[in-house]
This record gives sequence, C-alpha cells and structure tokens, in this order.
Amino acid sequence: MSKPYTDREVWFFTGSQDLYGEDTLRQVAEQSQGVARTLDLSDDIPARVVWKPVLKDSDAIRRAMLDANSDDRVLGVITWMHTFSPAKMWIAGLSALDKPLLHLHTQANVDLPWAEIDFDFMNLNQAAHGDREYAYLASRMGVARTTVAGHATNPAVTRRVGTWVRAAAGLAATRSLRLARFGDNMRNVAVTEGDKTEAEVRFGVSVNTWGVNDLAAAVAQVADGDVDLLVKEYEDLYDVVPELRAGGERHESLRYAARQEVALHHLLGDLGARAFTTNFEDLGELRQLPGLAVQRLMSQGYGFGAEGDWKTAVLVRAAKVMGAGLPGGASLMEDYTYDLTPGDEVILGAHMLEICPSLTTSRPRVEIHPLGIGGKEDPVRMVFDADPGVGVVVSLTDMRERFRLTANVVDVVAPREALPHLPVARAVWKPRPDFPTSAEAWLTAGGAHHTVLSTAAGVEAFEIFAELTRSELLVIDDATTARGFRDQIRWNQAYHRLAQGF
Repeated sequence: MSKPYTDREVWFFTGSQDLYGEDTLRQVAEQSQGVARTLDLSDDIPARVVWKPVLKDSDAIRRAMLDANSDDRVLGVITWMHTFSPAKMWIAGLSALDKPLLHLHTQANVDLPWAEIDFDFMNLNQAAHGDREYAYLASRMGVARTTVAGHATNPAVTRRVGTWVRAAAGLAATRSLRLARFGDNMRNVAVTEGDKTEAEVRFGVSVNTWGVNDLAAAVAQVADGDVDLLVKEYEDLYDVVPELRAGGERHESLRYAARQEVALHHLLGDLGARAFTTNFEDLGELRQLPGLAVQRLMSQGYGFGAEGDWKTAVLVRAAKVMGAGLPGGASLMEDYTYDLTPGDEVILGAHMLEICPSLTTSRPRVEIHPLGIGGKEDPVRMVFDADPGVGVVVSLTDMRERFRLTANVVDVVAPREALPHLPVARAVWKPRPDFPTSAEAWLTAGGAHHTVLSTAAGVEAFEIFAELTRSELLVIDDATTARGFRDQIRWNQAYHRLAQGF
C-alpha cells in the first residue's frame, strides 16, 4: 500500500517491565506487533507505522527516544502501555524526546471474554491502569502529547491517529523549511511583519531575503527550449485564451510567465527553499508580477505569501504537507468582500493573482489582464472557482510573546452568479457558525487578512500543529459564541504570558 509520506515512519513503542516473565512478555510483543500492524495497514494513516521491541527499563527507553530523534525518517512516536510499566522509568526518555508524541490508550482485544477471564488474562491486559500511570508522569513533566483512546480497528481511532501523523509531518516540514523572500514586505503593512528569529525557534523555518533582481537575472537566463516545453504544458492542461496562444498578440506575455516559473523553480531548488514570497512594490527588473508561476508552484507543494508575508508562506507549506493525498487543496487566500444578505451572508475570497489551482477540479482558464498596481506589464494568471466543500481558513500572526493561529471552519459554496468581469481565481464561503459571530470573533482575535484556505487538511490537523509548535490557537466553528470567544482570548493571554516565564 502506498503512503502519501513516502519513506517517512512513525515508531510504535510498547511499555512493560521484566516483572511478568518471558511468557507474558512474549505475548506483549506479539499483541503489540498486531496493534502496530493494524495501524500500518489503515488507509487513514499516511506514513508507515513501525513496531519496535518492547521497552522494559529506563536505559532502553532513553536510547529508543534518542534513536527516534536522530532518524530523519521518523515523524513521531506512538506509545502504549500494554501492561503496567512503572512510569519513573520513562522520565529520561520523555525528557530526551524531541519528536511529536502520541499516547495511544488501547488494548489488544475489543470484547472481553467474560466467561474465560482469569488472573493470567488480567496480568497481561493492564493498559486500563498502565496507561494511567504513564499519563500521570507525562502530565507531571509537562510533556506535550496527543492522546487517542479506543481500539486500533476503530475507524474513529485511525482517523485521529492519521490526523496526528499529518500534523507531525507539517512540523517536520517547517523544521526543515527554508523560505526565500524576494524583496521585502509591503510598506506600512502591520500583519506582514514578524519575528523571524522566534519563528525559527518555534517552527524551525529559516527566513532570509534575496534581491528581487537575483530572480530577474535567473529569468533572463532561462533557455527558450525550456519555455517552449512549459508553454505546451500550459496549453495541454488549461484553457489558454487565444491572445496568449502561439500567434496571439499577447503570446510573449505567456512565454515570460513561463520564464518566471522555470527561473523560480531552479532558483528555489538551488537555495533549498520550499516556500517564498514576492511583493508587487519591489519587482526590480521583473517585467510582470509573478502570477501563473506562483499558482503553479503552490500546486506543486511550495508555500507562498504575497506582499512579502513570510508567515503565510510558512502556513501554506505546512497545510500542503498536512493535506498530502487528501481530496482538496490549500492556497494563499484573502477575505476581499461580502454579500451581506441578512441570514445568508457569504465571503468572496481572492487575491491579485496568486490562488492555487489545487482548490478546484475544474479546468482553469489562463488569462491576462491589467493589474492596476505595481507599474509593470499585465500579468498572466489562472482564473477558476474553488470547488464547494468543507474547509478551514487559517491565519498566522505575531502577537509579540507568541504566535497565534486563528482558524475558522467554513463551507465553500459556488458563486451565486457568474463573475465574468473578475479576472482572478476565487473562493466563496459561508463561515461558521454564522457571519456576524465569525467576523466579530476574527476581528477580536486580530486574525490576519492574509490566510490559508485548506479544503484538504481540516481544523483538527491545525489544532495539533499549534500544540506541536507551542502556538496559540483560536478556533471559530459551530460552537463559537461571541462572549465565550472574548473570554477565551482573555484567558489565553494570561496563560501564554505566564507560560513564557520571567
């Protein structure tokens, strides 16, 4: 079975002790292998689940955790106390662990064999209190973890474990992420600012700037043959308007967009960067703001932020990785304007050019239109409507002593009418629980106007991602009330300031 995270693993650790004798420990090993195998075979879990030998003492536990830390294939570890595993032996290992941790509270059997239960059975199947001993110690130590309870054959359990794996993959992606800013961020805009050093501490991302003319120079060096191949690909995949096709009066603009894509791909590859930003105020020798190129690179998994918004680029990259292999997609997004029909309000989201086509299963049109800002040539872009479905809109903001993720569960809907004069890709959504509550909560939270719209990874993945990165998370969903949300912000502010220490 192919897993979306090829060559990535989750290690499965089982806790016990030497007290029970070889026969019991043999059964512990056999049954824990069965649990690990069940998880590994589940389509819900996007990485391999690899069983490791039963852990019975402090030295072995510490060495197992250090081995997980040092293996780049490992996204995280799952622990389960099949029998009673005295938790003090886990102190050194949990102190050393630097990978995401999931505590699976399960047991080998689904049903109890009531008529056959003897004390040998009870001696073997002790997770009901073995896991409580372990969880007490983890809580006392303040070990961050996700806890999932239930049998490994239960789809609700495998879905939750799979979501944790996706969040762990998102963390692994940001921990190794290099982000290239081509130019600075948009002048006088507050939300595109942020503490790059703290971002590297929290998320692992390295954020650095290259001159936009470095990109312009790379564009100038692209071979005509590479442009020819990419233009043909555009014409095969998309409905390219006649004026941009070969022989059309604007064909050179399409070729220049292709040059930008080739150059960005090569330059980002040379830099080892999987996320980037541009800024229409800082284009140097570039003839047009990259539009089609950015859309295409996002569809290949790159993170992107407009106007130099590197935090959104980080979030797009994380969302891309967390949603790998799932229906739907993820893209830079921006709340643009509203339909305020009472009781049936919707939000029209878009951006100047850069919306990822992973949000649609339709065949996009490739068009060219004036931009109106930036003072450059008319840019080429894909135009389409995002597919209907459930999604989540998420922003990442710097709140001085912490980063804040604000997430709103939404229902993406079809536009109510055709949009023949709107020359950009777009999405229309109804925010939950309703427009007034959603908008007032978002504004109260100081959520950014640059966001990620994900129709693949859901809000649960972002919840775990926030925990793994020690970031604040505010969720707006069906259960949100204005009063409760305001109180949550107040409580969170006190908590996060105290949690930073003195």
